[in-house]
Amino acid sequence: MPVPVPHQRAVVLPHQAGPADDACAQTARVAGAPGAGDVTAQGTSVPAHAAGQAPQGLKEPEQPHLVEQRLSADHGSTHQGLTLLLIGEDPNSHVPEMWDWAGRKVRLRTARNLTEAERLLTDDVHCILLDLPPAEPGGRAERDTGHDGTPGDELGMLRDVLRLAPSHAVLVLTYETDAQRAADAVRVGAQDYLFRDELDGAVLSRAVRYAVERKRADLAQRQLTESRMLAQENARLERGLLPTPLLDGSDLRFAACYRPGRSRALLGGDFYDTVRTPDGTVHAMIGDVCGHGPDEAALGVELRIAWRALTFAGLSGDELLATLQKVLEHERADDEIFATLCTVDISADGRRAGLCLAGHPAPLLARAGEQPQLLPYEFGGPALGLLPNARWPRRQVELGGSWSLMMYTDGLIEGRIGDGNQRLGQDGMAELVSRQMAAGLQGEELLDASVREVRDLNGGELTDDVAVLLLDRR
Repeated sequence: MPVPVPHQRAVVLPHQAGPADDACAQTARVAGAPGAGDVTAQGTSVPAHAAGQAPQGLKEPEQPHLVEQRLSADHGSTHQGLTLLLIGEDPNSHVPEMWDWAGRKVRLRTARNLTEAERLLTDDVHCILLDLPPAEPGGRAERDTGHDGTPGDELGMLRDVLRLAPSHAVLVLTYETDAQRAADAVRVGAQDYLFRDELDGAVLSRAVRYAVERKRADLAQRQLTESRMLAQENARLERGLLPTPLLDGSDLRFAACYRPGRSRALLGGDFYDTVRTPDGTVHAMIGDVCGHGPDEAALGVELRIAWRALTFAGLSGDELLATLQKVLEHERADDEIFATLCTVDISADGRRAGLCLAGHPAPLLARAGEQPQLLPYEFGGPALGLLPNARWPRRQVELGGSWSLMMYTDGLIEGRIGDGNQRLGQDGMAELVSRQMAAGLQGEELLDASVREVRDLNGGELTDDVAVLLLDRR
């Protein structure tokens, strides 16, 4: 059987299109007269003012670009006007003539089946009109309702259309005697339905606009819901990747402050961890992967987990850092990625510590009765991933009986001071923390106050990731 050739026809909206369209309706009455307007390349008559000339005796609409912007919405360009696709078995099915708000003829494409509809369904189609044939008398309840009480086979055409055009508005045309089936169509997924017995230009015009706007709202709500679910899933994942200190049996107090530079993120390229091994030694680490994206955050998590596993395996100092560098080299996206690292292992009695620096800022140590001071940096090694055969010497540090040790990433010291380009730096950070300690702040309260003051000095949020770790012994 030969496939019928789909055709396209233009229709005209009468002056009853509604109060909001009075100006266009008046234009339609004049331009819609026989012989009025120009003839397009397709042989379709268009009003004179739509072809660039205003009809005699009428003023041109004020600011026509505004109504075109309202009409364009998300489909097609503004100069193309409104396009509808009618799907129905009867190609001569009557649809009232319509005009759009800018006085242009509404294009109507017709398709007898889904094969034709698929060819005609382009991005400039604003709404699909699905003409449902009248239900056969008798046995309708059995056909319309499945075993689970849902609408049945007679709406199969609608389901096919919804699968074919998930982002288009669908308006069902039916007869008043099929009121129940029309309501079922909305439950299946149509935006609205119309009875053919009541169909005129004004009703159809309002229904099309309502269906299009409702579809847009549904899509926007669905995208918003999906975005929120994805954000919640990411938040749960990132929260699960943040470290949990393992300090059972130690008399040290732990506090941390972590703020990723990425907007709406919980995890950045900075990472830290603290564990206590069976011999009573407390191991602490803080590091920073260059960059600020999700790939850097993932690499930071890998390095942190690897550090914890290697620490429990008994590695420390240069041997541990050399192994971490191998992990970095295998996991990084390119050869230019590197990571800085600072590790500290505190003896079981809490009075001494071993310090290793891999291109990372030195920690700040505050002993009882003394001003906080930066630990020596001269004996540090390069950042991980820069030199294949690098070494990282371990330096012994005397802590004393009562002390506070603060480890941090460069996001805390690279914030600006005022409007110039001057950075806070390590000395400025040490002076800032010293004042906070003199005011009696400790633990998380000290870290939060310090980060807040650094942010205020910067004149706004810090763009780099910030991680601060504090260990106290009193």
